Amino acid sequence: MSAKLGRTLCVALSGLDGRIVDVEAHISSQLPNFSVTGLPDKACGQAPDRVRSAAATSGHPLPPQRITVNLSPASIPKQGTGFDIAIALAVLAAAGVVDARRIAQVVHLGELGLDGRVRGVRGILPAVLAAARAGVAHVVVPPENVAEAQLVDGVTVHCAPTLATLVHWYAVRGGVDPLPVPGPVEADGEEVHRHGDLADVLGQPEARLAVEIAAVGEHHLLMNGPPGVGKTMLAERLVTILPPLSREQALQTHAIRSLTGDEIRASELDLTPPFVAPHHSASMASITGGGSGVVLPGAISRAHCGVLFLDEAGEFKTSVLQQLRQPLESGEVTIARAKQLVRYPARFQLVLATNPCPCGRGWGKGIDCVCSAVELRSYQAKLSGPLIDRVDIQVVVPPVSRAAFGDDDGESSATVLERVMEARGVQQERWSRHGWATNARVPGHALRRAPWRLPGQVTASIDRGLDLGQLTLRGYDRTLRLAWSAADLFGRVSPTAEDVGLAFTLRSQGRAAA
Repeated sequence: MSAKLGRTLCVALSGLDGRIVDVEAHISSQLPNFSVTGLPDKACGQAPDRVRSAAATSGHPLPPQRITVNLSPASIPKQGTGFDIAIALAVLAAAGVVDARRIAQVVHLGELGLDGRVRGVRGILPAVLAAARAGVAHVVVPPENVAEAQLVDGVTVHCAPTLATLVHWYAVRGGVDPLPVPGPVEADGEEVHRHGDLADVLGQPEARLAVEIAAVGEHHLLMNGPPGVGKTMLAERLVTILPPLSREQALQTHAIRSLTGDEIRASELDLTPPFVAPHHSASMASITGGGSGVVLPGAISRAHCGVLFLDEAGEFKTSVLQQLRQPLESGEVTIARAKQLVRYPARFQLVLATNPCPCGRGWGKGIDCVCSAVELRSYQAKLSGPLIDRVDIQVVVPPVSRAAFGDDDGESSATVLERVMEARGVQQERWSRHGWATNARVPGHALRRAPWRLPGQVTASIDRGLDLGQLTLRGYDRTLRLAWSAADLFGRVSPTAEDVGLAFTLRSQGRAAA
């Protein structure tokens, strides 16, 4: 046995950030043993058993000697079974089965079955993105993960269905010609319309306007009203009037889906903004991210660049709702663990839907309501002042009368999207040189100073609201942002007193009803 050392590459993930790992294998003439060093977790530390069995069933049994594998840098945690292929090839290179030079600069990702099959793993897309940023030219992935790996430009993706296929490719073909990959899977045509159309909503002109302004300026939204009036339909259709994602945004959202194990079947990016609607019984970890062992992204990160919809918001745990406050301001969530600090992006549009009371019948005079004063107070206290103050639009969604049945169908999502795109273009032209994308992201101090400061006669209504304590300073700034969005929607150069008044109304009526 001439070769005693083997080396190849893999990727260790911390959140969406990846780091290239040198997988080094050494075989020595000592008592048989197979160990992995370099802070592997339990799943990664069990790789020797899988690799030994897979190599034997693939026709390349490992020598009965001491095998030591080091994952370098050894100071960062290594998690999951995605290191299996890299460990197997490094050991086989040390054993002289594979030319060590041919695998040294290739990233290998995937789990090994005991029969030698290569199985898919989570996090392939962020791992391949990390490899591309590090200048790696070739990546080998399992068949299930080929589509998402091909979303990354500048990297040649190879498919390894079995360990035997991979060893044969390196030994006979030299690892030069590409391994064949499965053809692209076409997306289902039904997926295009999975969120419906805004024309499906019956009546509710005020709520439709609120949803449109929310889409224009990327504003958070609270809808308060009795059950069955269309709050959920409006929230779902907000996604249909949001502009398509940019390539960078789509890569981020797909990378998060890859980490959570969502199947990515098509080799083309889906530019539709994500829509995430967790159940009100969801835990804090499922909303913000976390878990034992591997820290996975939660609902707020899965909704990154899209919509997070909390239906029956008053039924969520208070602790869960309060955890939303920091991500709403910063656009990311930080999850601290004893050995690592993981950050996930979480810039989403929050949409809350709530009933006026637990029984849902406390509408208008509330004569049919059966809730006690204690129940009502507890229910309304779930949506605390500091959280609601971060929600730009707070509107009432009243019951639909029979008179609305005779109305013509409302505007379609395509028609509304055209106006939203035009208004977004105006914002891009106005704010791009300052580094802001939409009105909702403009700092309040910028809107209160020249050249964007509005005349006193235009802001008179909210100036008075601030003096009377009806608005906090944060609420004042958010109302200004809403006014700019209304002006952009209606084609005005700057907000008028009517735009500011509309923004003040949109911000206050939903909370007052609550």
